[in-house]
Amino acid sequence: MQLTSEYKEMAGRLMVALDYPDADSARQLIDRLEGIPCYMKVGMQLFYTAGPSFVKELKAKGYSVFLDVKMHDIPNTVKGGSHSITRLGVDMFNVHAAGGKEMMSAALTGAKQAAEEEGLTVPTIIAVTQLTSTNQATMNDEIGIPGDVETAVVRYALLTKEAGLHGVVASPLEVAAIREACGHQFYTVTPGIRPAGSAVGDQSRILTPGQAIAGGSSFIVVGRPITASENPRAAVEQIIEEMMNQ
Repeated sequence: MQLTSEYKEMAGRLMVALDYPDADSARQLIDRLEGIPCYMKVGMQLFYTAGPSFVKELKAKGYSVFLDVKMHDIPNTVKGGSHSITRLGVDMFNVHAAGGKEMMSAALTGAKQAAEEEGLTVPTIIAVTQLTSTNQATMNDEIGIPGDVETAVVRYALLTKEAGLHGVVASPLEVAAIREACGHQFYTVTPGIRPAGSAVGDQSRILTPGQAIAGGSSFIVVGRPITASENPRAAVEQIIEEMMNQ
């Protein structure tokens, strides 16, 4: 596929979830995707084993990196974590909106301090609203939040915006409501993306790549449909094509 401006734009809105137990496994996928200018998402499993050096390796290869570690702690601890993450040069990282406005503001403060000290750009900081594996029964009966999922997600999104952060992680099904409440400049990063014909797995609130882009998602996150594919490069190309043709 030709690297047209439209292709590059859509590739840059696709976040490939590097859900691997070690760096060597992740490198095998990265090698197969060479030349595709997609975003790379490093989650807890990979970061906890491969560490900061792997993030720096991705940056050296020219990739945009979303460090998905979902910080949720007291404000001062999150401020310190945010400071450390920013020094790695990541482009995006996240916290849990459930930690509250003070905690989220502390994350931004830590990032700004590190960026100023190191001469870096402040990364995009987003907050997790409700995990895409969470359905209403889980939210009501186990987590203890009343009402429907969309209402809870929008409330967290508004809190995130008040804290000064740049956007949220949410299901693509809630994007329209978030955009209405928080505006079109507020980022929505949407996991729970499954190309047509893919297995749903443990996701509860999902859309296809084309549906998510048409619905206003700023970025889509795709893991197993790519990483479990016999031909991951073809899987990525198919997803980008669907994003372009939405």
